[in-house]
Parts: sequence; structure tokens; C-alpha cells
Amino acid sequence: MSTLRIYFKHLTSDTHTNWIFVLPGLLLLALFGIPLLALILQATQTSFIEHALAREAVAALKLSLVTSLLSVGIALILGTPLAYALARWQFAGKKVVEMLVDLPVVLPPAVAGLALLIAFGRQGLVGQFFVHIGIQLPFTSAAVVIAQTFVAAPLYIRAARIGFADIDSQLEEAAYVEGANQWQLFSAVMFPMAGRALTSGAILTWTRALGEFGATILFAGNLEGVTQTMPLAIYLGFERNLGVAIALSVVLVGFSAALLTLARVIEKE
Repeated sequence: MSTLRIYFKHLTSDTHTNWIFVLPGLLLLALFGIPLLALILQATQTSFIEHALAREAVAALKLSLVTSLLSVGIALILGTPLAYALARWQFAGKKVVEMLVDLPVVLPPAVAGLALLIAFGRQGLVGQFFVHIGIQLPFTSAAVVIAQTFVAAPLYIRAARIGFADIDSQLEEAAYVEGANQWQLFSAVMFPMAGRALTSGAILTWTRALGEFGATILFAGNLEGVTQTMPLAIYLGFERNLGVAIALSVVLVGFSAALLTLARVIEKE
């Protein structure tokens, strides 16, 4: 009897104590959820469909989808070999390379945009050479892709690196014993086994590219139909057409939520 009394007393005490952990979490969740709920409710009180199908909204949506998908493609093609090398090889300067890859993730967007402009602008470190051959990157759709790739590709490289690193080294040794070269090892063993991590990383990269704002507006500008992606159209719409800004915000939230859900489903498979 005394044992049961002690147990229930402990249980009651635990229930009260749990609020120490639950309440702060609920407050933070409210901070996350209430603004999104307010945005969605506001969208239902306006002509959502009409604003979402407005000329500037459709143009921004199309540009965002095209440029973000190009950014993901660049991340896949160029980032996969880099992630594989970082995960499976040991070489001089590896720590420096890892820091260089991770740095854009934590850089303020304004710093990223300014750095891109100084590097690839008409008088920039590299851009001045492009001008001589008739290539101008700033304030073009190509600049949007570069900005999105700069800030989003590190997410793919990080996910891919973890996926490659988690593969059992014994499989690598067995492949070498069977006479496989580096390419055969990568294409037949490493790439398929890391496929889930690569797909999840690509989805996160796409989500980040769709939402990129700061680096894009500094390096590419805000030209409708040329460089005005959805985040930039939202920024401009806040001053000119709030209905379009709200509609595009809801569309972007929906895209992001769907992509994150897809990434979670892939991770659990």
C-alpha cells in the first residue's frame, strides 16, 4: 500500500513538474503558429484567387519555380561530388573546405548579396572579366540563380555529406576487393545507398531557394519578369498591392509546407 502511495505521489509531482517543460514550448509554438494562422485567415478575407492569378503574381511564381529548379540542378551536379569527397576522403585543407561550404548558411543575406555583387558585378573581382566577353550577371535572371545557389546549395551538400558518411566502410572495402574503381564504387554502391539523404537534401535546397530574398535583391534587383521572384514580389506588394503580397505569401507557405512534409516522409521510409 505504501508503495502505491509513493508511486501516485511521484506521478502527481511529475505532472506538475512537466509544465516547466511544456509551457515554454507552447509559448514558442504559439510564436511560430499564430502569425501563419493570421496570414491564412487574412487571405480568406480577401480575393485570394484573383490576387494569386494577378499578372505580377503569376510572373513571380513562374520565375521562382524556374530559377529555384535550376539552382537545385546546379547543387546536384556540382555538390554531389564535393559532398562525396568531404564524406569519404581525407585531404589537406579539408576543414577549410567544410567551413567554406557551411559559411553561406550562417551569413546574413545582405552580406551574401553584397559579396556576390562585389565578386560578379561589372567592376567586380571576376565580373570585370565577364564584361570583356559581353557577359553581365548582375540584375539578370542568371543572377537570381547564382544567389539562390549560393545560399541554398550548402544545405544539399551537408545532407549529401551525412548520407555518404553513414555508409558502412566495409561495403567500400568489399567493392575494392571485387576490383571496382572509384567511379564504379560511387555509381553502383554509394550513390544508390545515399539516395534518401540526397533526395531529402535536394528538397530542402529547393525550399530554401524558393524563399531566398536578401542576396537576390542586392545582386539581382527587383525587376518584374526578370528577377522578381515570389519573395521580392511580396516585398514590393506590401507597398503597392497588399492582396497580391498576402496571396503569394500563402502560396509560398503552402509550397514550403508540402516540400518539408515530403522530405520528412522520405526520411522515414
